[in-house]
Amino acid sequence: MANVEHSGQVAGAFGAGTPQQAKVRLRAARVALWLIVAVLGVRQMAVVLGTPRGDRLTDLETWVGPHGVLHVNGSLYDSTRFTGTPFAGLVLKPLTRAAEQALGWGWTFGTLLLVVALGLIVARALPQPVTRRSALLAAPVAISLLMLSLPVRNTLYLGQTSIIPVLLVLLGCFVVRGERAGGLLIGLGAALQPTVLLFAPLLWCTGRRRAAASTAGTFAVCTVLAWAAMPHDSSTYWVHHLAGTGLGGKAGDHTNQSLHGALLRLGLSGPLEIGLFLFLGAAVAIVGLRRAIRYARDGQLLLAVAVTGCVAVAVSPTSWQHQLLWVLLAAVGRVGTRVSDRYVWPVAVVLVMTLPAKTMVPNMTVVEPLRDNPVLLAALAAATFVPFLSRASPSYRVPVPTEYAPHTPARRRCVPLLPFPRRVLTRPNLLLELLLIRVTYAAYSQVRLAATGDDSAAGRATAEHHGDRILRLERFLGIDIEHGVNHALAKVGWLRGFFDFYYESFHFLIPLSVLAVLYRRRPADYRWARSVLGLATFVALVGFWLYPLAPPRLMPHLGIIDTVHGVQDFSKPDYGTLTAVTNQYAAMPSLHFGWSLWCGLTIAVLAPRWWMKVLGLLHPLFTVSAIVATGNHWVLDAVGGAAVVGAGFALARLLQGPRARAADVPPRTQVRTLPAGMKARTPS
Repeated sequence: MANVEHSGQVAGAFGAGTPQQAKVRLRAARVALWLIVAVLGVRQMAVVLGTPRGDRLTDLETWVGPHGVLHVNGSLYDSTRFTGTPFAGLVLKPLTRAAEQALGWGWTFGTLLLVVALGLIVARALPQPVTRRSALLAAPVAISLLMLSLPVRNTLYLGQTSIIPVLLVLLGCFVVRGERAGGLLIGLGAALQPTVLLFAPLLWCTGRRRAAASTAGTFAVCTVLAWAAMPHDSSTYWVHHLAGTGLGGKAGDHTNQSLHGALLRLGLSGPLEIGLFLFLGAAVAIVGLRRAIRYARDGQLLLAVAVTGCVAVAVSPTSWQHQLLWVLLAAVGRVGTRVSDRYVWPVAVVLVMTLPAKTMVPNMTVVEPLRDNPVLLAALAAATFVPFLSRASPSYRVPVPTEYAPHTPARRRCVPLLPFPRRVLTRPNLLLELLLIRVTYAAYSQVRLAATGDDSAAGRATAEHHGDRILRLERFLGIDIEHGVNHALAKVGWLRGFFDFYYESFHFLIPLSVLAVLYRRRPADYRWARSVLGLATFVALVGFWLYPLAPPRLMPHLGIIDTVHGVQDFSKPDYGTLTAVTNQYAAMPSLHFGWSLWCGLTIAVLAPRWWMKVLGLLHPLFTVSAIVATGNHWVLDAVGGAAVVGAGFALARLLQGPRARAADVPPRTQVRTLPAGMKARTPS
């Protein structure tokens, strides 16, 4: 949010037109964002309260239920279900009867109120200066992101109290007056979550020594008080379990996003793992706290708090999912000198904190360390090496602006345009592009898998019924060539091998290669072509949803040979690594042909040599031959693929205007450095 406020595109969205028009747009945006907050809050309560009693608020019920650990006379840690500090047990014990009666509406609504309070404090604590637009929109944006984040959703679902330490730290740093009062609140947070003690050196080294002393003193008093009241539990927690180590789930589980958990998942154990964890933890703590102190002295206290919290996530023996909210706060840091670079870090953090790991990283063995530790990696990045800009940097407030093509009158007036109609000419940030491509493709795969039929008998029957209709239509048109072409191909070994390889390999390879060349050589054309491909794929998803269709190879009575996958048991099909992530009844339209046609047309339009254009147009020809000959698509599927590509080109022209002319594109689109003392100005 603090990064977005400096984007020229956002400025264009709210700043275009007269001041009165800009004010109206800003008011409408603010109302819309608060409506989103309300919808998210209602949805979260509905999800939690709509879950059966035994499956919701499970942690809370095991603490305060009829036989919960807070009700028993023995140790809090006899069953290892309670992972809080003895002081947390001491505080919660008097509330157990009230909490037991309010396991539904009361606890969930109270947690949502804490999230709202947290978002309001974050919005108030943004590093200055903050524009009026950001000041008005910051609160609903912050609350929405918090509600969408996995830690908050996990906290609401389990009935955890992990939001309270974060809220206490922010209250102590930004709301209460007086260092001692602020230190008291942070000390209470440390008594509930011991790694919060890392804020004491941050306070001490930034001149708030009374607050640091108050933090340490409050933590000590609370711990001693709990020790006096529950000596056995305190000894169990602090001595036997070394500040909670070993409580709760297995430390090597992927939900433990700490260095300790990551090392265990890598197969290390014993003294070697403990020694390496202590060494890496000390290094991260030293580097992270030094960076936090520097940002606090620079006037970015919220970023300093976030970095310190990220250090706490990494060095804690166990950092369960509901305890990872600190990482989301690190999105306020500003990174990069260009407008397009400014988005990378906040977008990456928000995606990591709101989406499952399998959406961010593909399910491949070679990238398992990345897939199992996304939040830890984000925390380590924020704590140790992400180059957050200083407020003294010229790019902190005014990054190098984006270059746009001149406005064009080619768009239809009846088409409602997005508030970002200008065509961007500069090259986008590569990391952000790769990140968004991966997330978009993961979402596409999930929608394609869930939206079109299923593997049940009823789903197959519907898809096969649609297949019979397609076959009757092709026979009427005289283009039912699938059976003849398939059997002719199966008799020629080398030709069968060629088309099988072409079908399996070039579907992704050629589009990615075209995008890579355009990104490197023709940035403006890359943006336009990428939009066409995305719009065409979206239209195809609508087709998958509305018309599940069995391909010829999955119509048993036709006698089509599946040359790629071999003979299949339809009740337990085996398509290799794609078995669990693809829907075999999503044949109409054919994106194999659609994407190849997009490649061919793009190359034909942009390639500088005639032979390149010919090679480009041969790709859709080979692809349509492959999909029909291997039995994977009907001829009409290719027609559907061509239709969605045509729709993609039409929508891109209507929404964005025509492709930028050569005269519109500046001779160089690299990042430009500004002379000393000169400020960049976002074009109006």
